[in-house]
Amino acid sequence: MDSATSDRRPAERTPLSRSADNGLKIVIVGGFGVGKTTLVRSVSDIRPLNTEEVMTQAGEGIDDPSAVRGKTSTTVAFDFGRIGLDERTVLYLFGAPGQERFWFLWDRLFAGTLGAVVLVDTRRLADSWYAIDRLEHHGTPFIVARNDFGGPAHTGEQVRDALDLPAHIPLINCDARSRESSKAVLITLVEHLHALSSAQESAAAQETHP
Repeated sequence: MDSATSDRRPAERTPLSRSADNGLKIVIVGGFGVGKTTLVRSVSDIRPLNTEEVMTQAGEGIDDPSAVRGKTSTTVAFDFGRIGLDERTVLYLFGAPGQERFWFLWDRLFAGTLGAVVLVDTRRLADSWYAIDRLEHHGTPFIVARNDFGGPAHTGEQVRDALDLPAHIPLINCDARSRESSKAVLITLVEHLHALSSAQESAAAQETHP
């Protein structure tokens, strides 16, 4: 799925409410060419900012495009978009670059992040291990979304086993080209964050009033 050619944006979008007062920073991470730029483009309420550059011979021997044939551009810093989920909640979306040579940027992107989406291509799940490792290192809550590339089908249990994913972390399917599908991913993340927050508040209350 080439993020430069698969953007299917609707003709009109509902503008953000001026009453929105709950802004959440969300990071989209994953391996090279898994569709992070595509997801940000498809779901953003504003024209997204991206730092895509044409792939050149300078990247030969460094980036491995063999699994994403037809990809001609790549993110070299980050993508940025914004979406209003309701009248009060706005998500600020940051898509992280997937190539290993840009991983040093990730720790900075994670600063102030409330949650993350790990976007995976089930044909090359190993590309997602680093993203999950860094999120766990930072203690950043996340969910996993399987982007639909039309490859071999894998059960949720198989994907969980391959990623060593705990049962409480949501794993859902998505099509990053679809606004509705991408929005469902973000809603799942927000619901996950809310559930974690509620559980922490309940645990704290029990410690205070045993």
